[in-house]
Amino acid sequence: MKRKALLLVCLLLSLPALAQAWWNDDWSFRKHLTLDTTPAGADIKSDLQDVPVLVRLHAGNFKYFLDLKQGGDDLRFIGDDDKTPLKFHIEKFDPINEIALIWVKLPQVPAGANTKNIWMYYGNQKAEKAEDAGGTYDVKQVLVYHFKNKGGAPRDQTAYANNPTRDSAEFNPAALIGGGVHFGGGQLMVIPATPSLQLTPANGWTFSTWIKIDVPQKDAYLMSREEGGRSLVMGVEGTDVYARLGQREQAIRTPSGVSITPGAWHHLAMTVGQSGLIIYIDGAEAASVPVTLSELGGEITVGAAADGSHGFSGDLDELGIAGTVRGADWIKAAAGSQGMDAKLITYGSDDQHGGGGGTSYFSVILQNVTVDGWVVIMLLAVMSAISWVVMVGKGLIVRRVRKDNQNFLEKFHGLALKDTAKLDQAVSRDEQDLVETSPLLNALTGKHDHFQSSPLYRIYHQGIQELNLRVGPTVGAQASSISDKGLNAIRATLDAVLVRETQKINAQMVLLTIAISGGPFLGLLGTVVGVMITFAAIAASGDVNVNAIAPGIAAALVATVAGLAVAIPALFGYNYLASSIKNIISDMHVFVDEFISKTAEHYGD
Repeated sequence: MKRKALLLVCLLLSLPALAQAWWNDDWSFRKHLTLDTTPAGADIKSDLQDVPVLVRLHAGNFKYFLDLKQGGDDLRFIGDDDKTPLKFHIEKFDPINEIALIWVKLPQVPAGANTKNIWMYYGNQKAEKAEDAGGTYDVKQVLVYHFKNKGGAPRDQTAYANNPTRDSAEFNPAALIGGGVHFGGGQLMVIPATPSLQLTPANGWTFSTWIKIDVPQKDAYLMSREEGGRSLVMGVEGTDVYARLGQREQAIRTPSGVSITPGAWHHLAMTVGQSGLIIYIDGAEAASVPVTLSELGGEITVGAAADGSHGFSGDLDELGIAGTVRGADWIKAAAGSQGMDAKLITYGSDDQHGGGGGTSYFSVILQNVTVDGWVVIMLLAVMSAISWVVMVGKGLIVRRVRKDNQNFLEKFHGLALKDTAKLDQAVSRDEQDLVETSPLLNALTGKHDHFQSSPLYRIYHQGIQELNLRVGPTVGAQASSISDKGLNAIRATLDAVLVRETQKINAQMVLLTIAISGGPFLGLLGTVVGVMITFAAIAASGDVNVNAIAPGIAAALVATVAGLAVAIPALFGYNYLASSIKNIISDMHVFVDEFISKTAEHYGD
């Protein structure tokens, strides 16, 4: 029993080490991708094999385009065991605009699960290109056009090289998946008849593509082929999709309420096999009809009939033909990984080799902060540094002022105005100017370093100077008296000193009010711009799911957090300093009144 317990403990201790497995030490980073075939994801009901899926990288789910080798040559995709390399090829790689479109062949796609993982490795500048377009597809896939070649006919990505012999369609750089083509009603594409493209009753046939129409169509052919009086057609009438094999009775049309929407991309697929002729729209079966099968070859035309009639007007992207009948879940997986609302793949965190096998939430957030977000955060960091310098500096000044004010008031109130001997003990011996003949002028005049931070002393010193100018050195009967106008003049002088001292002690407090009010607004600006960029990147890449949006939104909110981090300490510091400064100013007002009252008592008319 003890041995079993020890074995179990050793196994549990080894689990973290297993989780840290790294496919190849030459690669510095990897990204975690998860297949979600649950109802919340692609909703796949049956297990699939050898499925090519589209991995969309953009600023919303990947921040390290500059860590990749030029052209993405260091990209590698590894299976769930973190050992088996997967076949893949790159359709588009644009690190400047932070967009990459990569097709990856998945050997297994389990039904109704979200536990299947794949790893994307990158960060090896010595790596050689490892793309294999033909290997990305199984032997049953006989044609795939990405339409990525600007100014030229599309090239078949499969190993069969079924390239068109004629293509008059216009290149569209802003299609659903990278580039696409546009048909204006008079263009068509001709694909020659080859053995691999032959439709046989034993195997069946599948045609699929993405289309977007701007206006309802008038009996437009998406695809047609004819041989010996027999034909296979898939087209659009109005906004309804129809298909026809041979005779009219072997035709289907999508029922009312099941149609394509102008201005939006839709995935269309048609299968012909023993189960009949079936139309799929956006991965779901829309209509079907039993058919009698026979072999069918001949040229395939896309965008119109062979004679140029029945022209299609709209955009088309990602055209594929399979020499077999693809199942409903296969077609759903294609639509679920390629479209704007792609839910088959969820994008996880990025790991660094030797970095613990994972990243914290905070590091993930920081990794997704955009350049404009960092600019705002840096501005807020400068603002925060300034506010802290002001708070600390002003706090030290307030502390010294209160201390020196207290020392001065103790000396001032403890001064025996009529006792010269005690006066000599109270006054600093450094640079004193004692006038022993006047009860108020027997005072703390001269230089007193221990009062240097006291605004009360500076007010008092100015007041003594004003008295000295008006009273003179004599006392008693010979002493000069001060009129009401003279007292008002002294008060005005002391008030002026008080105002200047108030301005001096309030200096730079406005920087704290700027931090309090401006910090949150700057943070909000960074958040709004970050959210805009996140949605713009998603719109450009066409990958709309919570995993694509969440990192960008979280990163954008960092700017707001930074703004609050600036404003909250500044708010507390400002309130404390403002209260302390208010008390100091009140003391100055009280002292001015006290000084004037004592002056009036001793020297008034």
